[in-house]
Amino acid sequence: ILAFLADTFLVLSFQTPLKKTNTLIAQMGVTFVNAYVPSALCCPSRASILTGKYPHNHHVVNNTLEGNCSSKLWQKIQEPYTFPALLKAMCGYQTFFAGKYLNEYGAEDAGGVGHVPPGWSFWYALEKNSKYYNYTLSVNGKARRHGENYSVDYLTDVLANMSLDFLEYKSNFEPFFMMIATPAPHSPWTPAPQYTKSFQNVSAPRNSNFNIHGKNKHWLIRQAKTPMSNSSIQFLDDAYRKRWQTLLSVDDLIEKLVKKLEVNGELDNTYIFYTSDNGFHTGQFSLPIDKRQLYEFDIKVPLLVRGPGIKPNQTNKMLVANIDLGPTILDIAGYDLNKTQMDGMSLLPLLRGDKNVTWRSDFLVEYQGEGYNGSDPTCPGLGPGVTHCFPDCVCEDAYNNTYACVRTLSASWDLQYCEFDDREVFVEVYNLTADPHQINNIAKTIDQEILEKMNYRLMMLQSCSGATCRTPGVFDPGYRFDPRLMFSNHGLRARRFSAQFL
Repeated sequence: ILAFLADTFLVLSFQTPLKKTNTLIAQMGVTFVNAYVPSALCCPSRASILTGKYPHNHHVVNNTLEGNCSSKLWQKIQEPYTFPALLKAMCGYQTFFAGKYLNEYGAEDAGGVGHVPPGWSFWYALEKNSKYYNYTLSVNGKARRHGENYSVDYLTDVLANMSLDFLEYKSNFEPFFMMIATPAPHSPWTPAPQYTKSFQNVSAPRNSNFNIHGKNKHWLIRQAKTPMSNSSIQFLDDAYRKRWQTLLSVDDLIEKLVKKLEVNGELDNTYIFYTSDNGFHTGQFSLPIDKRQLYEFDIKVPLLVRGPGIKPNQTNKMLVANIDLGPTILDIAGYDLNKTQMDGMSLLPLLRGDKNVTWRSDFLVEYQGEGYNGSDPTCPGLGPGVTHCFPDCVCEDAYNNTYACVRTLSASWDLQYCEFDDREVFVEVYNLTADPHQINNIAKTIDQEILEKMNYRLMMLQSCSGATCRTPGVFDPGYRFDPRLMFSNHGLRARRFSAQFL
């Protein structure tokens, strides 16, 4: 089993820069066109992949140690039960990790690079957050420093070479699992020298939600400056182009590993997954660049899978999430999923094309906003509580950018319902059938009964664990609504949402 995890992806960009990946994985297997993350931020999302759990169950809420990112508590409570730990201990797999693990991995207060999480036979993990040069790797618990010589230090290529070595020298008498987590295309977007001139005519997509005012949206979106300045637009276009350039090396990495599997005679017996930990926005609703918002451009990710029993050139429209990856891989390995506490579902029946599969019609999106107690020194006029204010003092996050959503996709509805944990208990609702770019918030015009049902469903999902996270959604025939829990209970529910993250 081989899993590729690109960092901070942009779904719209997928087909063009990754031509080899498209040929070698998508065209040889299945593309999930409705794949999502429950939290559009690196560390919470990666924790969801590893644990198969929603953020309210693994308790990683942001990219800091204080937010439980690679903290001592995470190491004690969650790491022993990740799917790689189960693969190695219970299924006899030899396991290999290379790349970015969690943003605070290697922090001195959490054991430094000497900490090797349980479940990994071979460990080549980047210290802290994304870099391309001048970084430190934990090589099975020993620090190895890299500089800025392209031929020996460019991280994407280093990960490729380590992975090829593993495939060359691993045991042929045990099944294997590899997870390769490239920082690309995360900032600082440093392309390999041979790709610095690529995509010179590429710019960020100009969809209908590009560079417009986010009317009827949460205040953090409304504060963006519209229209954006020319310098902001140039900045986001340059970032978009560089991200594509960094992905060309990821494309090379994937080609090398797939060819190595073919040479080894193992390709036809290997499942290969390609996905990302979150999306990214570049100019939508005049937000220059970042993620961590509730909209499709931030929560939707690519998911491609090829492997035994998967027919080529398939497209699957089922609603899937990154919490499904752990259960899927354990299911492939033959592990009894009833023995886990995972919230996700195995994709294996979908991969094999089983008929009459009962599947979810909704899932939970949840995020706890970050912000500083003081004002941003570069933008003092904005007051306290905001953060990530760039460029032109457009802030991407704040304390009360804390929200939870139900994302529903069924035969009758393509809907998103969100509530913010703020004084307003601000609500955003989008009908993506009529409004795929989420321009019009219909919270004040949609049928009241639907609002009540979605509010109730949100309450249920926010307190779910394991099997209760897989109960029927609002538009499933088996859904049961208790009318005593009315929409006016917002305040009580919102306070519960805030408290459970603390």
